[in-house]
Amino acid sequence: MTDTLPRPVVNGHAKPKISLIKFEPEPPAVVDEAPVVEAVDRPDNPLADWLTVPDLPILPVWARSVASLKANSLALGRLCAWHARYHSLRLPKYALRLTWLALKGAWRGARGLWPTLSAHDQSAAVKALQAQVKAKPDDVDLAVRYALLHRERTLARRSRWGAAATAVAATAVGWWLAPLPVQAGMLAAVALPLAYLGRGEDAQLLDNPTPPLRVDMSAQQLNDALRAAGLLKAGKGDDEGPRVTCVMGPVRDGNGWAVIFDLPKGGGKTAADVLAKRTAIAAELGVDEIQVIASRVRAAAGGNAGRVSMWVADDDPYLGTPNPSPLVKADTFSVWEPIPFGQDARGNRITVPVMWQSLFFGGLPRRGKTFTQRLMTAAGLLDPFVRHYVADGKGGADWMPMKAVAHRLVMGAEDDAVEALKAMLKELLSEMERRFVLLRGLPVSVCPEGKLTPAIVEKYNLPVIFVTIDELQEYFTAMDRDDRDQVINDLCRIARRGPAAGFVSNFASQRPDAESVPTKLREIITLRYCTQVVDQTSSDMVLGKGKAAQGADASVLSEDHRGTGVLVTGPASFVTVRADFLDGPGFSELCQRGRALRVKHQQLTGDAVGDVTAAADQAGVTIAPVLSDCLDVMRHTDRMHTVDLLDRLVNVDEDRYGDFDAERLAAELEAAGVDRTTKQVKVNGKNLAGYRRADLEAAVPAELLLAARRVEATPTTDPATDTPSGPAAEGA
Repeated sequence: MTDTLPRPVVNGHAKPKISLIKFEPEPPAVVDEAPVVEAVDRPDNPLADWLTVPDLPILPVWARSVASLKANSLALGRLCAWHARYHSLRLPKYALRLTWLALKGAWRGARGLWPTLSAHDQSAAVKALQAQVKAKPDDVDLAVRYALLHRERTLARRSRWGAAATAVAATAVGWWLAPLPVQAGMLAAVALPLAYLGRGEDAQLLDNPTPPLRVDMSAQQLNDALRAAGLLKAGKGDDEGPRVTCVMGPVRDGNGWAVIFDLPKGGGKTAADVLAKRTAIAAELGVDEIQVIASRVRAAAGGNAGRVSMWVADDDPYLGTPNPSPLVKADTFSVWEPIPFGQDARGNRITVPVMWQSLFFGGLPRRGKTFTQRLMTAAGLLDPFVRHYVADGKGGADWMPMKAVAHRLVMGAEDDAVEALKAMLKELLSEMERRFVLLRGLPVSVCPEGKLTPAIVEKYNLPVIFVTIDELQEYFTAMDRDDRDQVINDLCRIARRGPAAGFVSNFASQRPDAESVPTKLREIITLRYCTQVVDQTSSDMVLGKGKAAQGADASVLSEDHRGTGVLVTGPASFVTVRADFLDGPGFSELCQRGRALRVKHQQLTGDAVGDVTAAADQAGVTIAPVLSDCLDVMRHTDRMHTVDLLDRLVNVDEDRYGDFDAERLAAELEAAGVDRTTKQVKVNGKNLAGYRRADLEAAVPAELLLAARRVEATPTTDPATDTPSGPAAEGA
């Protein structure tokens, strides 16, 4: 039987996992004595090295899957091809460098061979005897010895010079007679040794380039970048200093390089410090900060406070053709499931659960904020048991298709729209309290947690309610202080208590400072998404205080990153997401499908029931666009001055109505069949030229008005009697 002990740490390194052998000794006299346990790696055990199993993986990370093996093999091929291209372009430079080094080598070789060719080893003795002969000219024996030694040196010189000349001549003749490939080989065989001989301490034949990160990434590059960013201490002298320990990689992972590393102990740096220095690290690696995706490795995944997972993309992962939303091709969808939202940098699908949650979207204009917010609503359109309350402070065309589905639709932030918003919030609060009373009265077997369930939704006709408000700041700036405080309190109550009753709050605003969107409302939102903003302060206003320091910083996004933002799902959980794309026509088509689903399930309620333009769209009947748009912008009032009507039409579609004046508007509406009972209308005590909504509705074909009002309310179920009730049941 085996067991394991915790691995001791020696000099900062964990020893291999130690196996233990448990055995039962001979039965002792006392039967309840504990068994003896002996460690394998004890000093007196000669088998310790054989029985200790290292705690190391069998295969390296890059070889643990077919995809990883393929990606890293391709990376090796790209690296070899890059080096081949790099060095092939520098062949002329290398040829000149080789020639220069060979000449230096030839000079050094000649200088080194000169003592041998000149018999320098014998010259000293000859010069010594010559000096003695000059001192003793009468000594015959000394003169003979000098003559013999001089002759021997002369013969040695001749033989050595002759051998050298013969070798050079033979080589030259052989090179001259050899074919061209052999000549090149012989030239290389001579030049390369001479170039090697001519090298210096700093001289090298080939350049030593650093490939770009898309081609290669090394641990040395990572250490250099961290050291330059101040996350690693600098060494002294030839010592580079402490280095990170790469737990994995760098290895290819998708369209980038993945690495997991531990910061060295003793430096006082943590994974949070690495995340805060992402921009500096990216600059040192030679990439944009948007290409560096870094996160902590938590203890649940085998990490610690100093372990970082980093992925460096080859290119900007958030550019290119946007991914269409899968909701476009879906027939139905249940909002009890996570909503498909987009993809992260590595192409992983990101989904967002909205039940029991509230959402906030922020960012600069024209960065895809509204398009992204509509993804949540689009999912609710395909669930017939979702009721929509929508308010758009801008009053443009983005949310106008919701007239076909929305139980309440408020467009614009004018006085009549503000009153409609206040009435909508009161209705929501009343419905929320009614639901809590109903849920409290249900038995535990039906409502075990005191919250809405899918079964309760259908049995008691309590659809999930989506509360969607876009351009929230427009309403707050249009209200006086008392109304503003009341609306803020109402929204806070809905966002705080509503989720248990099936309310999903979906708010959006531009830079949400304390004036436009109060902190007390923002801080109770659970899920946040931010597109590009101007600075980290604005990013923190949307995503939460201190999120930029943790790496959740939307200010690093550029104007090209439309539809891309940072999604925060928890106190320490965030991801940069490229949201799915759903354009205006696609959203309009989903609204029509959502209306058909609600008609089929008898769930079409509220404003959508009596909307004649939506009924016309559903029936495939075309009414004049100017008549349809006028009815839309006058949905909150029964009369409107011409000046105000023109302003709102321009807000809906500036391209179409930008050149309209009172005369042209009157002519267009008259051509559409509008017969004005009066040309003057009184609004807020002012009697000016204007229109009555009743006159506009009279121009709509009668069959469309009947069709719009033919949709009956869905029968509800009384939880006390479990019997149908409501208008539809009464009609039955």
